[in-house]
Amino acid sequence: MAGQGYHESFAGGPGGWYGWISNAAGPKPLEWHDGQLTSRSPWWIDYNHAPPGAGYMHMVFSLSTTGPQGEVYREVGGANRFIDQRCPTDFTSSELTIGVSGELQALDAQLMLLIQGNVEGITSGWLCSGRPFEVTESLAEQTIVLDADPANWTPLGVRHDRGDMYGIKPLERVLSDVNVNIMLVLFPLDVAPMGPLEGDPHILRPERDYPVWRQRLPEGYVTLSDVRIDRTM
Repeated sequence: MAGQGYHESFAGGPGGWYGWISNAAGPKPLEWHDGQLTSRSPWWIDYNHAPPGAGYMHMVFSLSTTGPQGEVYREVGGANRFIDQRCPTDFTSSELTIGVSGELQALDAQLMLLIQGNVEGITSGWLCSGRPFEVTESLAEQTIVLDADPANWTPLGVRHDRGDMYGIKPLERVLSDVNVNIMLVLFPLDVAPMGPLEGDPHILRPERDYPVWRQRLPEGYVTLSDVRIDRTM
């Protein structure tokens, strides 16, 4: 319903949630069973925010929050109830609750929320790095508060050649209108080239311009059984 919070139980499908293949290939379907949505490795290395940005990440779960849902997104994620029910994109001081389980060798990465909003033509992403989620084999319900305390957030920034699309805008602006998408991501990643390179690895693109040591990246699966966003204001 318009103006209300958001709840997805994955009872009738993936609810608009999807994974990601690459910049070129776009979104991909995730593994859905009634009441559960699972994302499995290997995950793509998102290099759009390589240094001088915040670094590399795996996009584990994604959900668009505004705009007409194109055919390709409906094919991979089904009906997007966040958009169809016109859920509010003002997440200021909201509570995000997820039911999560899985088997994950995360190494130094953590599962965390990413919010993205477009401000003045620039997509700005903020990671809730101060409040990560724990992934265990037992299903656990975990809640984080989306306040605007900068100590809990890391701006994504942008790699050297994507400044026309991505950048850093004020956290308060993005949090008050998350009009692009929300994601659950694994961050940070230890992206290590396999063999010598000619040039800066952050200017090049991992697994497109050079091979990497996959054993230094997270492996496993993550399952969502519930996602809620409750407005507290």
